[in-house]
Amino acid sequence: MTVQTTGSNGNGHQPPVPEEIDYDDPRTTRFEKVKAAARQDGVEIVHYEPQFPERGSKTEKRMTRTVSLMFLLVGLFGTAFVVLYIVWPWRFKQGETLMKWYTPLLGVTLGLACLFLAFAILTWGKKLLPREVSIQDRHDGGAPEGDRRAVGQTLAYMVEELGVKRRPLLGLAAAAGLAPVAVVVAAPIVGGLIKNPHADNQMFTTGWAPITEPNGGTRLVRLTRDDGTPIRPADVSAGGQMTVFPGIPGGATNAHADSPTLLIHLRSDDAAVARANNVKGTGHNKFSTADFMYGDYIAFSKICTHAGCPASLYEQQTNRLLCPCHQSQFLITDNAKPVFGPASRSLPQLPLGVDDEGYFVAKSDYQATVGPDFWERP
Repeated sequence: MTVQTTGSNGNGHQPPVPEEIDYDDPRTTRFEKVKAAARQDGVEIVHYEPQFPERGSKTEKRMTRTVSLMFLLVGLFGTAFVVLYIVWPWRFKQGETLMKWYTPLLGVTLGLACLFLAFAILTWGKKLLPREVSIQDRHDGGAPEGDRRAVGQTLAYMVEELGVKRRPLLGLAAAAGLAPVAVVVAAPIVGGLIKNPHADNQMFTTGWAPITEPNGGTRLVRLTRDDGTPIRPADVSAGGQMTVFPGIPGGATNAHADSPTLLIHLRSDDAAVARANNVKGTGHNKFSTADFMYGDYIAFSKICTHAGCPASLYEQQTNRLLCPCHQSQFLITDNAKPVFGPASRSLPQLPLGVDDEGYFVAKSDYQATVGPDFWERP
């Protein structure tokens, strides 16, 4: 429909006031009521041409089937999205290939659903709705009662012209196609309420978690080098540092990529400051770390809390740990809180101890989430 807007009437004179029409007169067609209502509002329908002069023609039926097919394809791909969202494996598993297709398949099915929805709406408007050209004069003032009733008739007429009543296949196809789209919108929201994404505690468990023995006891995990050899306190000189891994099978591999830890031997004065800050805590220290140090030794995760890069550049003189990716800096003597750069959360601290043979062990797993500061972090 094309609407052209003019001034009063082009020559400075107001147009004549149109005659009132009885909207309850059953002898008047709805289109006549719409035209009369348009005139009351200063709108003149100067051209009206149905797409199909002969209602129910083969061409109209073919176009109706085409648009209906598009809506059904919308429903098909929308349903596929919901099914994939629910049943497709998405958790990371070593050697698993199906989970790699989870996000691409969701993107393809949702994209095709939106594409066919756009095609269906455009084709319906271009090929099934009538062509109309209207001219409207500018006018001021509020809408009287007659105009409000006219709007009601116009809206009812627009519903008629959509052709849903006389083209039931089109209405059913549109409903069938759009229903899954509504489910697609609700699926991620409802899905998170049905199943707890943290049920297996995968995000909050690393290779440092104590090992449960067959007899029901627990065994603390040793700190080891990348070759699996354990570490004693004497192996790290004062002011030195060492990257350590959990002493479990595959502890230094990508199977436990969230476990690399920086073990630091602080100088005595610096260790006293760090121990005092562990006791009093800071705004960045959510968990109690009062007994996490062993003597002058302290350990923090190497996974930067900004973007997951390895924060491994240790400045001995300033006791700062630098992340080379985005220049975040963490103050080791103050709970590894961020003091520069984009990181906003302290590095998690690993509680240290020594076993009966004098080797370093982790007294427990990390008490804070390792890695970037995701929204679901508790």
